[in-house]
Amino acid sequence: MLSLHHEVFMEVARLRSFTKAGQVLFLSQSAISKHIKSLEYRYKIGLFERHGNSISLTQAGHILYDKLLEAAQLRAELHHELQHINENFLPPTKLAIGSSTTISLYVLPSVLSAYLREKPHIQLSVLNRNSDNIQTALLEHDIDVGIVEGITRVNTLTYTPFTTDDVLAVCSGNSPLRGRILPLTALLEIPLALRENGSGTLAVVEDELFKRGIKQSDLKVLIRLGGTEALKNFVLADTCLAFMPRRAIVKELAAGDLVEVKIEDLFIQRAFHFIQRKGTENNSLVNEFIRFTRHYYSKMD
Repeated sequence: MLSLHHEVFMEVARLRSFTKAGQVLFLSQSAISKHIKSLEYRYKIGLFERHGNSISLTQAGHILYDKLLEAAQLRAELHHELQHINENFLPPTKLAIGSSTTISLYVLPSVLSAYLREKPHIQLSVLNRNSDNIQTALLEHDIDVGIVEGITRVNTLTYTPFTTDDVLAVCSGNSPLRGRILPLTALLEIPLALRENGSGTLAVVEDELFKRGIKQSDLKVLIRLGGTEALKNFVLADTCLAFMPRRAIVKELAAGDLVEVKIEDLFIQRAFHFIQRKGTENNSLVNEFIRFTRHYYSKMD
C-alpha cells in the first residue's frame, strides 16, 4: 500500500532530519535525498523547506504526511484482520509504545515478553519518557499508544484505565525517620527528594498534598531527580524522605534497604491509563494490545 519512497518520506517527516531518517532506515543520506526528490518530481511540488541545518514540511508535505499516516493505520488494520481469517498470513507489524518511567521499568517488561511469545511477528518499540513527554509523542505520531500516570487530560486524546499503584513515603533503612509516624505538617520541615516536573508520580503527590492545603512551594525540597532509579539510589544514600511508587521498590522494601514512613491522613494511589489519539480508537492492533495487557495484569492484581 505504501511505496518505499513514501516510507522514507514518513521517517524524514517524523524526525525532521535526513540524517536521522537514514540512520533509522540504514540508508545513506544521498539515498534518502533521491527518494524525496522522486516524490517531489511525482507530485510536482516541494515537500520540505531547508533552513540551514534543519528542515520543515511545506503545506504539501503536511498534507502528504497526514494522509500517509492514515494509510499506514489502514494497512496495519488490514494486516491484523487478515490474520484472523488466515493464520498463515504473518506480515511484520510494527507497534510503537510509549510509557512513563515507572511503567517502562517495572510494569511492562513481563507483559511485553508474554505478548511477544504469543505474537512473534509484531515488532515492538518502547519509548521511555515522563508522562508529559509521552502525551506529546503520541500527539506528534511518534508512537501508536501511550501508558501514563498522573495524567493532565488533553481533549484530543482518549484515556482507558489500566491498573493502579500506591505511592509511598519512604526513607533509607539508616534514616532517623525509620519507624516514625509523621503528622502531615512534618512535610513542611523534612528535607524531600522529588521527581522532576512532568513526572506522573510527582503530579499525583502534588495533587494529594494540595487537597490537604499543602503546595509544592511549601515543601523543603532538597533535590529533584529525573527518573525513578536516580531517585531511588539517592534516597538509599541519604537520610531524606521521598515519595516513590510501590512497584518500583518492592525488593528494597523486602530487604529493609528502604522503609515506608507512615504519614497521618495521607494515602496516595495513582492510576495508570492507556492513551490514544482521538480518531484512532478503532485501531485493532492497538486495541488488542490494550486488551492483552489489561487481562495479563487483571490476573496478577
